[in-house]
Amino acid sequence: MTTTIAVSARQVDISFGSEEAKVIALNHTDFSAHTGELIMLVGPSGCGKTTLLSVIAGTLTPQSGEIEVFGQRLDGLSQEELTTFRRKNLGFVFQSFNLIPTLSVVENVMIPLLIQGASHAVAKKKATEILEKVGLKGREEGKPNALSGGQQQRVAIARALVHEPPLLICDEPTSALDKDTGAQIMEMIRAL
Repeated sequence: MTTTIAVSARQVDISFGSEEAKVIALNHTDFSAHTGELIMLVGPSGCGKTTLLSVIAGTLTPQSGEIEVFGQRLDGLSQEELTTFRRKNLGFVFQSFNLIPTLSVVENVMIPLLIQGASHAVAKKKATEILEKVGLKGREEGKPNALSGGQQQRVAIARALVHEPPLLICDEPTSALDKDTGAQIMEMIRAL
C-alpha cells in the first residue's frame, strides 16, 4: 500500500517571550506524517507537543520553517483561506471538550456541517449517525453538562469527525479523564 505525506514540517522554529526570558518551544523541528498513520507525540509538559500541533493546524505561525498539509503550504494562505482549509481538512479534539452548554449534544456535533453549508436535516442525520458510532445513541437531545467526562469527550470526537476530515488532530484527548475512561477513548480513536 502506498501512502502519501499528509503533514510535513521542516526546520520549524517557535519561541515565546522577550529576548531576556525567551522560551524556545520548537528549534529547527522536522516532522512528517503519512496518510493512514496514527502518531502520538509524547514527552514532558512544556516540551512543545501542543505548539507543534498548533503549527500543523495553522493556528500558530512559526518564526521560520515550512508547514505543508496535504501539499498545501500554510504560510502562503490568507487568514480566510487558512480558515477554509482547516474547516475542510482538519478535525480537532482538545483536552478541554469545548462543547457549547446551551446546545444539545446533537447540535454541538452538527456545528461543523452547518458551518460548511449543510442543511439542518442533513447535519442532524450525520450527527446522529456518528453519535451512535461513538456509543452515545439515546443521548442526542440532552445537554453536554449532563454527561460524564468520557461521554463529553466522545461528543467532542464525534464533532471533530462528523465532516469526515482527512486529518484528525488530538491534543491530550484523555488528560481530563480517569485512567479507564482515557483508555476507552484512546481505543476508540485507534479504531477510527
